[in-house]
Amino acid sequence: MTPPAGGRRPTLTQVAARAGVSVMTASYTYSQPGRVSAEARSRVLAAAAELGYPGPDPSARSLRRGSTHTLGVILGEHLSYAFEDPQAASFLAGIADVCADRAYGMTILPITGAADDGQRIRAATVDGFILWTTSDDDPALTTVASLGRPAVVHGGPAVDGLGLVTIDNEAAAYAVGRVTFAGARRPLVMSFPLDRARVSSVVTGPDTAHVRFPVTRDRLAGFQRAAEEHGRPWRDVVVAVCAHNAADEAERLTARLLARADPPDAIAAMSDELAAGVVRAIRTTHGKVPDDVAVSGWDDAAIAADLGLTTVAQSLRDQGAQCARAVLGLEPSPPPAPWTVVVRESTRR
Repeated sequence: MTPPAGGRRPTLTQVAARAGVSVMTASYTYSQPGRVSAEARSRVLAAAAELGYPGPDPSARSLRRGSTHTLGVILGEHLSYAFEDPQAASFLAGIADVCADRAYGMTILPITGAADDGQRIRAATVDGFILWTTSDDDPALTTVASLGRPAVVHGGPAVDGLGLVTIDNEAAAYAVGRVTFAGARRPLVMSFPLDRARVSSVVTGPDTAHVRFPVTRDRLAGFQRAAEEHGRPWRDVVVAVCAHNAADEAERLTARLLARADPPDAIAAMSDELAAGVVRAIRTTHGKVPDDVAVSGWDDAAIAADLGLTTVAQSLRDQGAQCARAVLGLEPSPPPAPWTVVVRESTRR
């Protein structure tokens, strides 16, 4: 085997020249072998073996046909997040369900703010894109919109030319907040990140207009309405911001806040994972849920039922499938996704 100098992938033109046949004959050897004589086919395959040519690039063939039969999923997280976060995994499973039914593949593109993020999106050989919940200022949105391929954003933000699949996050937060904050004197929100910097912090009554993640922004707005309805001014409501959707981080933040002279007596978390960390911290300090601290989560994951959590029930799996159907043109105008509040023991004082 004598591959071309420089380590570059040998081309079909080089194979044809080595075999002494036309490029079309070499191409037919792979795509339509019945149109090539046995002798010519043997020479082409022998030349390919000598040069180390593995055959035509299947992605290039797909692009010439106008379809790759693959959907690209853009995650603004490290790749491991797709497997470690239960709701992200459920969302991807919904996409996979539709892809399996339509004989499509799925390519996950983790986007983490690296300089080559846009280049990797543009180079992806996919028929369309699904973008996991992101921020208003995410450059991936502009890159995807410029490519002109079908694309849907999950959760937000809303972008002209791109589809959107989401629930009414503000209404859901208001509904679960009304339950969680009932009778509370010191309500607290355990929040997702406020922007792409993903800084863990504890703030009081943040201005929601400055929050760049629309899902976080809308949920904070809903919790603000609920707190104020119960007579708690937003400027007095503590918001603990988690850099990631991780129970361990929520547990550490909650432990710090419970050690204060004015600990929270009601905590509304933006996910069941965060709520699980909250509950662990309360139990570690020998507190009781809901007698000492009322707690709610979001998503109605399996852990919510295990812990008796009041939560917002939504199906990320169904929403993933809805995104995939929209990209494939099977559901051109997705309706708002359904949600309900499930009240359990964690908020029953």
